[in-house]
Amino acid sequence: MPAKKTNVAREWFNTIFYGALIAIVFRSFLLEPFNIPSGSMIPTLHVGDHIFVTKWSYGYSRYSFPFGSWKLWNGRFWATEPEVGDVIVFRNPINESQDFVKRLIGKPGDTIQMINGRLHINGTQVPRENPRPYIVATLPKSMRGVGYYKDNMSIKGNKIWIDNEPAPFGYTIEYKPDDYCHMYNGACGVFNLTEYTEILPNGVRHSIIEFSDDARFDNTPAFTVPENHYFFIGDNRDNSGDSRGDIGAVPRDNILGQVWFIWYSHNYYAPMLSIWSWGNKMRWDRFGMGID
Repeated sequence: MPAKKTNVAREWFNTIFYGALIAIVFRSFLLEPFNIPSGSMIPTLHVGDHIFVTKWSYGYSRYSFPFGSWKLWNGRFWATEPEVGDVIVFRNPINESQDFVKRLIGKPGDTIQMINGRLHINGTQVPRENPRPYIVATLPKSMRGVGYYKDNMSIKGNKIWIDNEPAPFGYTIEYKPDDYCHMYNGACGVFNLTEYTEILPNGVRHSIIEFSDDARFDNTPAFTVPENHYFFIGDNRDNSGDSRGDIGAVPRDNILGQVWFIWYSHNYYAPMLSIWSWGNKMRWDRFGMGID
């Protein structure tokens, strides 16, 4: 009997050990999942998006592996250069317990500046075109059963309707606990923004949203990107902590990988076990969406 118990314990140990080892190797070298907790990359990424990041895109540094903050070595191996416009997950150089996702705007030697809400790269204003409405709705969960109504607009579950027709513009909806909405005055509500298509110098076209052209980071000094560093900005230009602020330029070693696609997305409308609420919770149209 003791021998049989020992064999069972060993089998359990081997199963757990090798399962964990396979998971670590997969996450370190191939794909790592992340979820989006903030709105800094709206409209490209929404709060509640779950993404896969390709770890092989730019090679590997110590941050690609568990315990990367132990500083066992510096540099990257099998390294390739990211391109301006790539959406990248990186380790926050100020707080190494945080991973950020932003868009690469500047490479070593580039000069980046915001002037009156317009992005300038190496002294040239980056074009933006096609202004159109965009709504960010952050609602308390107590409104789930009654919906939001104002003028000709209604918000029900995961959809916005204008004059009882699907909204003809882009939007994102998120539901927050009522306590959060009461605690942070102004954090919840329905916010009207403008969406633009921005065209980067290498031809990459992507969407950004703006509250105005006179917000906190809409006028900055000129930043010159140091050697072995990169400059990142969020697509939600007036609501993003990025290289324009405290985190500054990001060291090359801090890059974790490129965002590949969204494999799951929800708006926090209800708990996962509330299967009957999935129609108002899941953003089905974002499942499998690739990221540009």
